[in-house]
Amino acid sequence: MMEQVLTIVVPCYNEEEVLPVTIVQLQQLLNELINERLVSKQSKILFVDDGSQDRTWELIYKEGLRNEYVRGLKLSRNVGHQNALLAGLFTAMELSDCVVSIDADLQDDIKVIREFVLKFYDGNEIVYGVRKGRDTDTLFKRSTAQGFYKIMEKMGVDLVYNHADFRLMSKRAVQELERFSEVNLFLRGIVPLIGFRSDVVYYDRLERHAGETKYPLKKMLAFAFDGITSFSVSPIRFVLIIGLVSFFLSLFFGVYFLTLKFFGNTETGWTSLITSIWLIGGLQLIAIGLIGEYVGKIYKESKQRPKYIVDIDSFNLPKPRHHLLNQTVEDELYNLDLRQISETNN
Repeated sequence: MMEQVLTIVVPCYNEEEVLPVTIVQLQQLLNELINERLVSKQSKILFVDDGSQDRTWELIYKEGLRNEYVRGLKLSRNVGHQNALLAGLFTAMELSDCVVSIDADLQDDIKVIREFVLKFYDGNEIVYGVRKGRDTDTLFKRSTAQGFYKIMEKMGVDLVYNHADFRLMSKRAVQELERFSEVNLFLRGIVPLIGFRSDVVYYDRLERHAGETKYPLKKMLAFAFDGITSFSVSPIRFVLIIGLVSFFLSLFFGVYFLTLKFFGNTETGWTSLITSIWLIGGLQLIAIGLIGEYVGKIYKESKQRPKYIVDIDSFNLPKPRHHLLNQTVEDELYNLDLRQISETNN
């Protein structure tokens, strides 16, 4: 069995607190895989800095100076988790036979990456990491997450249940993923569309080592809504059905009230009138809002703006300097390289 080149892609956004632990644990894992001859010595860990405001990039860059297995990719601004993940996948694709994506907090169990690689050698182009359960989640988060997957299933969207973005993809699978050019990204729905042979590995979700989650409730809801509207027109059809039902109900009650008026049994009242106005008005606003959401997505797609812009790619910078022993020297080299990059860009 020929050893394959593996790259572990780690999107990062303000992960200064957790990054030192993440680097150590992923380095240990990679060393174990190399020693077992499961992956090549050319394998790497690629950290993608998604426009962080803290020292995330500095930590990544300095680690890359002294560690031959660590590389970094700095984006020009914050473009969101999905775009940052794509930037890492497409950069790593050129130098790798397979790529594993994982979040920087390492709540996904890195030990199962070994199983990912074994299933890759068995001929699977995509291997999904799937949570065994959601016992560690709050009742609200567990209920909303399960409800989201059920809604997506009802709308005919092919999702892997309890899978996030912890997966292995072969180089060929990433090349096919690159052909999906839409701006409105929902990778959990796009990757299954590739259709190559795949398998799953189950694992238990771990606690976050440090820092805070980068997906609060507001972002989670926005992410879920993007997923729904990016893969299905069912919401618009649902509003259409409600509109049709309301129309026929109005016809029915129109006939009913005309009948009452004909027999002289009508009474004037504001309750039914105001209720009807607010009901119809609300339905109209919902319908306009949903249509506007889809029109907005079409607008974004039509502009064809780049999903991300790379500011610094450490693959193109000098190789690690293993003789560095002094922190002051590292700081000077870090600042020097940044100045050289800035001058080159200008």
